Amino acid sequence: MDNVRNFCIIAHIDHGKSTLADRILELTGTIHTLSNEQVLDSMDLERERGITIKAKSVRMPYQSGSGEKYLLNLIDTPGHVDFNYEVSRSLRACEGAVLLVDASQGVEAQTIANAYLAIDAGLEIIPVINKIDLAGAMIDDCLLQLDDMLGLPGEDALLISAKDGTGVPELLEAIVARVPPPTGSADEPLKCLIFDSYYDSYRGVIPHIRLFSGSLRPGDKFMVKSTSKVFDVVEVGYFLPQATPCEKLVAGEVGYVGATVKDIGDVRVGDTIISPDHPETPEIPGFRRSQPMVFCGVYPISTNEYGKLKTALEKFQLNDSSIVYEKETSAALGHGYRLGFLGMLHMEITLERLKREYGQELVATMPSVVYKVFTTQGEVMMIDNPSKFPAVQNIDHVEEPLIRARIIVPSELIGPCMELSDAKRGTLIGMEHPDRRRVLLTYDFPFAEMVTGYYDKLKSVTRGYASMDYEVAGYRRGDLVKVDILVKDNQVDALSFISIRDGAVPKARVLVHKLRKLIPRHLFEIPLQAAIGGRVVVREDIAPIRKDVIAKCYGGDITRKKKLLEKQKEGKKRMKMVGSVEVPQEAFLLLQKLEE
Repeated sequence: MDNVRNFCIIAHIDHGKSTLADRILELTGTIHTLSNEQVLDSMDLERERGITIKAKSVRMPYQSGSGEKYLLNLIDTPGHVDFNYEVSRSLRACEGAVLLVDASQGVEAQTIANAYLAIDAGLEIIPVINKIDLAGAMIDDCLLQLDDMLGLPGEDALLISAKDGTGVPELLEAIVARVPPPTGSADEPLKCLIFDSYYDSYRGVIPHIRLFSGSLRPGDKFMVKSTSKVFDVVEVGYFLPQATPCEKLVAGEVGYVGATVKDIGDVRVGDTIISPDHPETPEIPGFRRSQPMVFCGVYPISTNEYGKLKTALEKFQLNDSSIVYEKETSAALGHGYRLGFLGMLHMEITLERLKREYGQELVATMPSVVYKVFTTQGEVMMIDNPSKFPAVQNIDHVEEPLIRARIIVPSELIGPCMELSDAKRGTLIGMEHPDRRRVLLTYDFPFAEMVTGYYDKLKSVTRGYASMDYEVAGYRRGDLVKVDILVKDNQVDALSFISIRDGAVPKARVLVHKLRKLIPRHLFEIPLQAAIGGRVVVREDIAPIRKDVIAKCYGGDITRKKKLLEKQKEGKKRMKMVGSVEVPQEAFLLLQKLEE
């Protein structure tokens, strides 16, 4: 165990984590010919978008300059704030972290957030400045920022270029010298942390584990602490980066265990695996549950696919334990699920993965956040779905979730950034100057504003130079109302939304106007209305199609034409009473595009 090193690479998005992982894989001989870049980003979506979505672990043999042989377990983590939960899970399986900083960008918002996560987890941090080969590299500034913003001594930082391999051998030497070996012993009772898992059609649930004590080999039994269920070990192994079986895993190692766990609910990420002979073994502390921030309804296009969607969500949750879901029924869309995500990108990626990997054809409703509604009876309701919003007369007041955002922008672009933040109801908490080129702004925002595209607009007004990170900061009282959409006097619950009172009417007007173009014309007039608390605030009508009933009359008596027109008039009256209107599925996507 003295020669085992468990470490992860953490950084802001696009600072070169996956490229550094490639170089380390090459240098240790784990991969001899690098056929494609970003080996650990194996998902199609990761390659298309150029981002890491899932944390990946890989085991590598390494011989140091002194001739000593080591075993390195590396976990490559995502950089986007929406996949922060992947980072926090990975840190629990490591003793050290390589904190990467882009020499041309400097310390950015997510660099700070990830550094704090690593410090809280008690990890040894190795600061590394990457991309020193670039013409715009600001090495001295980066060293100062590490000192001022993170409290990490600049002289300890290593200078590397992950792209051409400069300084990477020195980084590997620093890892074996500075990262402490794992503690615990193979002779103690078994204790492992499940930090990830996936579902295999033939072998069931395959948990990814970090052993803190004891050992596991095929034929052993283990018990899941939270459920007390016992399973037989069929296979153990590690990642090279593909899953490779081995004879046994011992304390300090990272790998996987196959045990024919067929019931998806039997194993959860964050659980502790112990020996059935020692049920008193305590669970591993410090593993936090994720807090979903954004919710949306997801419905299968065909009602027959509801069962398949349930199975797909269960399997998906094994691979991404940060999503939560519960059953939901909508009058317009039928049976579906309410899903909770960590952010907008997380929602977008999850829906895309459900379509690609699990073959689901889905309709998603408008994303919303969790509001705290205080009723006149003194109850407190947590509302994540506009359709559950109580009637106006029963509401005392409503509180909306707040987030504290750290935004780093170049000094010359501070004006447009502050203008946008004020328009999005942001409250400036503080302004710092980490160096002469950039400004660190701290804002409190209603989280609903973040959902409606703040981050995209921030990138636009700052020409892509701004970086942002956020965390939950409690609740604040707000003047919020629920807007109901009525199509031919029938409320369409999936189109309801919650908005601040001042912006509700303009938003409703845009939505109703777009709906008028989207819903096809019928033989009767269709009124479209938006109502707040039962009072109609916006109305537009879809004009009826007129069928020419007298086209067949060539000349002849006028009374015959009048008789046909009277008959048509009566028929239209009856149709208006009994006729129904189908709202097309594209209408439910309109809410997501209201801000554009």
